[in-house]
Amino acid sequence: MAAPKIDVKNRKAGFEYHLLDTFECGMVLTGSEIKSIRNNGATMGEAFCAFIGADLVVRGMQINPYGSNPHFVHDPKRDRRLLLHRKELDKLKKKLKDVGMTIVPVRLFIADNGYAKMEIALAKGKKLFDKRDSLKEKDVQRDMDRER
Repeated sequence: MAAPKIDVKNRKAGFEYHLLDTFECGMVLTGSEIKSIRNNGATMGEAFCAFIGADLVVRGMQINPYGSNPHFVHDPKRDRRLLLHRKELDKLKKKLKDVGMTIVPVRLFIADNGYAKMEIALAKGKKLFDKRDSLKEKDVQRDMDRER
């Protein structure tokens, strides 16, 4: 029997931001964190990415503790380092200097090789009227789907 497919999405990111460029990166995790991710114990509603020194980290992503063992409990909201090539990190750091640009996590998934991967996006914040347009388009699409 195949393992269940793990795919945690940050639905808020598409609503709050214009997603310009996406990157796939690895993550530095502990053993209990990867087990918890495989049990659907991760949420990324409030998560964002930031540079600390030369490293890119994801902040605010919650990975619930795995099991009930009190000896190996990790901090659920700790900063987790993201693994990208140096050229990609330099490109992101350069783009962040533009006004209104940020890096947001879009998706967390388990790759075919068993490693946890995160899809991040270079994003620009939406204005209020852009968010209204997004909601209108969503309503129109829902109405069109109902008529079919």
